[in-house]
Amino acid sequence: MLIINCPHCGPREESEFACGGEAHIARPLAENSISDAEFADYLFLRDNPKGLFLERWRHSAGCRRWFNIARDTVSHEIIEVYPMGALPRKKDALATHAASWRRDTAAEKAAERAAQKAQKPAQKPAQKPARQKAAAKKAPGKRGGK
Repeated sequence: MLIINCPHCGPREESEFACGGEAHIARPLAENSISDAEFADYLFLRDNPKGLFLERWRHSAGCRRWFNIARDTVSHEIIEVYPMGALPRKKDALATHAASWRRDTAAEKAAERAAQKAQKPAQKPAQKPARQKAAAKKAPGKRGGK
């Protein structure tokens, strides 16, 4: 029996969990214009490697939360358990993530561009220099009238 260390509940038997397949697959955004072939790659193509593999798992008979696992598919050894939305911390698992063919897909690149846009802070309008602010306070304001 495989024992999985749920990051929220602790060690539990594999029968309490459901595997959600390959981890770190970027979903194409609605505004992305990718071809039908590129969308089919996103939807249907999955890795099935011999060795280290990054997977999504859900604690279906427990807390029902999702998390990622870096697991060796030959020995079933769990190398690392880490939260959804994060990258693995261990060197081997991080190298597996970086070497994945998915990093070169159109959906992945579009998602990366969208994330970079979201991280850029909105530019503030240029402020007046301190002298101009002081002069504006001293100058009499215009009053409405005839």
